[in-house]
Amino acid sequence: MLKYPNFSFDITARDSKSSARLGLLKTPHGTIETPNYIFCGTKATVKALSPAQLREAQTDIILSNTYHLMLQPGADLVEKMGGLHKFMQWDGPLLTDSGGFQVFSMGHGSCADEIKGRDKSHENKSLLKITEEGAVFRSYIDGAKIKLTPESSMDIQRKLGADLLMQFDECTAYHDSEDYTAKSMAMSMRWGDRCLEAFALNDNGAQGLYGIVQGGVYEGLRTESAAYTKDRPFFGTAIGGCLGGTDEEMRGIVEWSAPHIHPDRPVHFLGIGRIRDVFTFVRLGIDTFDCVIPTRLARHGVAFVKGQAKETINIKNARYRDDPSPLDETMDLPASRDFSKAYIYHLLKANELLGIQILAQHNVATFNRLMREVRQAIRDGNLDELEKEWLSS
Repeated sequence: MLKYPNFSFDITARDSKSSARLGLLKTPHGTIETPNYIFCGTKATVKALSPAQLREAQTDIILSNTYHLMLQPGADLVEKMGGLHKFMQWDGPLLTDSGGFQVFSMGHGSCADEIKGRDKSHENKSLLKITEEGAVFRSYIDGAKIKLTPESSMDIQRKLGADLLMQFDECTAYHDSEDYTAKSMAMSMRWGDRCLEAFALNDNGAQGLYGIVQGGVYEGLRTESAAYTKDRPFFGTAIGGCLGGTDEEMRGIVEWSAPHIHPDRPVHFLGIGRIRDVFTFVRLGIDTFDCVIPTRLARHGVAFVKGQAKETINIKNARYRDDPSPLDETMDLPASRDFSKAYIYHLLKANELLGIQILAQHNVATFNRLMREVRQAIRDGNLDELEKEWLSS
């Protein structure tokens, strides 16, 4: 039985009106408070930001992507360079996904469209086949044929050296039938067992493995998959796969899963993390989130701002051309406090990278502030009041 001696998750407080909870998630690279937000450093970098800038924005934990890093620069080189922490110069906790999400996206086109149920047609990209053994695909870099299996995913993630790892799984699409989804889920559970076995063979106490709840938009499958993760010696639980076509469907998927997962393990929500999502799913017991939107939207000129009903403002809008006000003068961060919207508008129009950098750091800092205030609101029992502060006009 896996023991994870250098990891722990201690629940320190609970909200009296929901399933929201406070926790301390201990890893070999530090302990973070939960609920918390994990920022996406897909290719061993959070786009436009250095580790020092992430720290200045009070970031606690980031993630990187197994699929992309196995192709470039390769797990062996990362291991030779001392692992991701040393390679990136990031000294805090790190999470890697398993590559399963990319297996899915290669077969169905746009990840976000399919995962969130938007009906868009895409050409099949580079996925060649998915079998019981694993997935076979062509590298988007040089066209080489590559196989990714539960065992190789564990080996790659071990070499990358992140603290928190994900089991290898297949994500089904919104349009897949219940029969197909059931067969896929059963295979992902068998893959989970193979991941646990491979992980245990090389367990050095430096990494903790999460099991992933699959089952698409089908309640019976979600409860079965959640119960599977509870019965296996994973360190944590992640809720992933197709998450429905509406906010209501996504909420239902978590509500179906939550009663059947292990109550004492950290729970991660894969790929979800708007401000409104944080409030919704913290109340349902989610401890950590990850999403690309803080930095992705920054690259499109979008800033997250507390108190905006729609969460964001678009600095590319002409109304900001001569606006002297900063992004958020209440933030203790130069990117948020010191530069005028007019200056950032100018940078974006001039295609200057500094504009993206300012917005990216501001957005990261804003989500970190959100999570700090959510944690305090759980302590004080006033999540409802805090949500109105963040999402009112």
